[in-house]
Amino acid sequence: MGDAGTGPGTGAGGWPGAAWELLLPAAGAPVRGRGQVLQAAFREAVRSGRLAAGTLLPSSRELARDLGVSRGLVTEAYGQLLAEGYLTSRPGAGTWVAELPARRERTAAPGREAAPRAAAVDFRPGLADLSAFPRAAWKGAVRDALDRLPHTALDYPDPQGLPELREALAELLARRRGVAVAPEGLVVCSGVAQALTLLGRVLHARGHRSVALEDPGSPGEVSLFGAAGLRCVPLPVGDGGPDLEALARSGARVAVVTPAHQFPLGAALGPAQRAALLGWARGCGGLVVEDDYDGDFRYDRAPVGVLQGLDPGLVAYTGSVSKSLAPGLRLGWLMPPPGLLAEVVETKRVADLGNGVPEQAAFAGFVRSGRYDRQLRLCQRRYRQRRDALTGALGRHLPDVRVSGVAAGLHLVAAFPERYGTQREVTGAAARAGVRLRPLDDWRLPGPQPSPGGDAGPARFVLGYPHLAPAEIEGAVAAVAEALRGRSGR
Repeated sequence: MGDAGTGPGTGAGGWPGAAWELLLPAAGAPVRGRGQVLQAAFREAVRSGRLAAGTLLPSSRELARDLGVSRGLVTEAYGQLLAEGYLTSRPGAGTWVAELPARRERTAAPGREAAPRAAAVDFRPGLADLSAFPRAAWKGAVRDALDRLPHTALDYPDPQGLPELREALAELLARRRGVAVAPEGLVVCSGVAQALTLLGRVLHARGHRSVALEDPGSPGEVSLFGAAGLRCVPLPVGDGGPDLEALARSGARVAVVTPAHQFPLGAALGPAQRAALLGWARGCGGLVVEDDYDGDFRYDRAPVGVLQGLDPGLVAYTGSVSKSLAPGLRLGWLMPPPGLLAEVVETKRVADLGNGVPEQAAFAGFVRSGRYDRQLRLCQRRYRQRRDALTGALGRHLPDVRVSGVAAGLHLVAAFPERYGTQREVTGAAARAGVRLRPLDDWRLPGPQPSPGGDAGPARFVLGYPHLAPAEIEGAVAAVAEALRGRSGR
C-alpha cells in the first residue's frame, strides 16, 4: 500500500501505527461514503488519544498514497477536521493533531476537589466565530473601494453615512429583515453601542429621564444610557415577552427590546405581544428601540421579521456586523423615527464627525457584490452546526439538562437539575474541569435582584457556541458532566 517504512508497522509518515490502522477501513469503504468514514476514523483516533496532541500528520499526498485513496478525499478530510478543531496547521509548516479540552483531573485526594485551572473553553455568549472573517474578500473590497474613491471623498464625511452605503443597507435590510426605510432615513454608526448612545442623548434633550431595559438583558446598556443622563428601570421578561403592565407602571416612555430573539432567554415576540407593545408606545407617546442583534441567524424556520416594519414612527431600529463579520469593524446602523432623524444626525456629527470613508465604501461594495449575503449563509451553516453540536453533546452527556432558546441566535439557555447543586456549585465544578459557564444571573440588571440560581433552585446558564469548534464543545460538555458526576457521586 505504500513505500517501505510507511506501512502499518511504522505508520504513515512515522506517526503511530495503531492510529494509522484506524484509518484503513476508509480505503475499503464504498466510494460514496469513503470521505465520511475517513473523517469519523480521524475523530475517533484523536478523541481516544491514539493520535496524541501535537502529532505531526503526513501530507495529504503521502496519506492518500498509503491508504490508496484520492488526494482530494484526504484534503477534504483535513479541511473539515481543521474547521471542527481536531487538527491545527500553519501555512507551509504542516498539520498537527490539536489539543482538545482537557478533562477534569482525576488525581485529587479523596474528599477534596481539584483547584480550578484556567478555562480551556469559555461558553461566552454573543461572540461570533472570528475565524470565519472573510479576509481575502474583505481585502478585495477595501482595495476596490480605494481604487474608485476620488480624492475629494476622503474629506470629512457626511455624518449620516456614505450615501452609497446607506443605499446598499436600505436594500439589504428591506430584503432580509423587512425593515421599512429609505436611504435618507438611515444613519451609519459605530455599532449598536453608539446607536443607543446617540438615541439616549437625543431623548434626554427632549425631556426623557428614564428608559426601560429588558431584565434579564444586556447590563452594558445601563452605562450607555446612564452616560446620557437617563435612569434605567428593569422591564421583566418571561417566555411571553416583556411584562407590559410593569412597563406601564415604570413611568418610562422608552423601552429597549430584542423581539426577534430575546437576549438572553431566546424567545421570539409573537404577533399579539408585538401589537400590544406598539399599542403601549402609541398610547403614551413613547418609543420602542429594537436591537436586532442576531436576527439573520434562525435555524429551524424562516427568520422573524422586524418589529419596526409594523410602525416605523414608533420604533427605532438598530443592528451591526458584529455577529456576521467582526465587532472590531465598528460598523452599524440606526433607523430612528422620522421625527428624530435630524437630531440623531446632528448628535452623530458632534460625537465624531462620521465613520471612516474607506471602511464605509468597502462595506458598500461588499454588500452590493453579494459577498455579504454569502458570508451570512456561511455563518448560518456554521452556527447551526455548532448549535447542533452543543445540543447533541448536552443530550449525550447531560441528558437531564433542559435547553431553551435554541431556534435562533448565537446562544442557548441550559437549566441544570437541582441535584447537580446550586448555580455557584455547578460553576465551580465546571471551572475545575477547565470550562467557564456564564450564569443567567450575569444578565440581570444592576440592583437588588432575585437570585434563583445562586443558593437555591435550578442553575441556569447562557451558553454561547459560534466561536467554539464542535470538538471543543464535545470535550467541554463531557468534562463538565464528569466533574458533576464526581461531585454528586453518580
